[in-house]
Amino acid sequence: MTTAILAAREVRVEFEARRGGGRARAVDGVNLDVAEGEIVALVGESGCGKTTLARTLLGLERPTAGQVLHRGTPLAYTSRALKAYRRAVQLVLQDPSGSLNPRHTVYDAVAEGLRVHGDVTDERDRVADALSRAGLRPPERFFLRFPHELSGGQRQRVVIAGALILDPQVIVADEPVASLDASVRGEILALLLRLRDELGLAALVVTHDLGLAWNIADRVAVMYLGRIVETGPVEKILTAPEHPYTQALLSVLPEAPGEPVVLRGEPPDPTRVPGGCRFHVRCQVLASGAADEAGVGERCRGEDLAILGGGEDSDVACHYALAQRD
Repeated sequence: MTTAILAAREVRVEFEARRGGGRARAVDGVNLDVAEGEIVALVGESGCGKTTLARTLLGLERPTAGQVLHRGTPLAYTSRALKAYRRAVQLVLQDPSGSLNPRHTVYDAVAEGLRVHGDVTDERDRVADALSRAGLRPPERFFLRFPHELSGGQRQRVVIAGALILDPQVIVADEPVASLDASVRGEILALLLRLRDELGLAALVVTHDLGLAWNIADRVAVMYLGRIVETGPVEKILTAPEHPYTQALLSVLPEAPGEPVVLRGEPPDPTRVPGGCRFHVRCQVLASGAADEAGVGERCRGEDLAILGGGEDSDVACHYALAQRD
């Protein structure tokens, strides 16, 4: 595999806890690669650390430890370096209504990136081209409209156009269709796939929805309590998941066979990550006695697992799943 266009290497991000003292381990050792022209889905429950990891990859958070790499070069945190980096790696937020200034026209919203970077050459043509690539045609018809005059899908296309105008290499999309009607979601997902095919654009799509991952991703990374616990090609992860957490997430999809897996309790407090496998206090395999029968129950409760590699190979952080492989 060639050098990843965007990568996390042993990334950790900690925050001071608001209550009770201690430090919350929001991201607790993550390797993740995004290759050129690849769409990677980062999947997990709310609070698992996926948005913090995305913000760190964007340079909006500085890691407590580890590195973010752009084309193999560690990210520098000077103002000049970050400004250049953010041309190459652009963010698309989940709520277009919240990310668009209601007082700015569509033209101004899309042109904002060019103006921030002092790059206003051929501004009108570039705004029109970005809107057109985002599926708003003819683009001139949208120039003087305001966000409240657009549908939710049109607003999300304006946000995507604002990212495209800087010709990025990677888009980081945080729940890009979560706020849209079901009828519009497919259109936005199809747009992201078309941009990948036409422009070679890579994307990291942050989502809690494994169904979305199935429709758009080449590869999936499943995150739990600050760490990636399973990763691999989308077909493998979604048809033959090995980690009990991935199996539980998949079990609630409408087309999933069998009964949904109901996990016990809430994810643990990130200031008090449990010893052993971090999922063991909620694990249905351990609770059923299957892990003890396989001779790995005590390891599940007391032995931490290695941090997974971030590349294209399938990998899982689960004592029971690894024992089943042997």
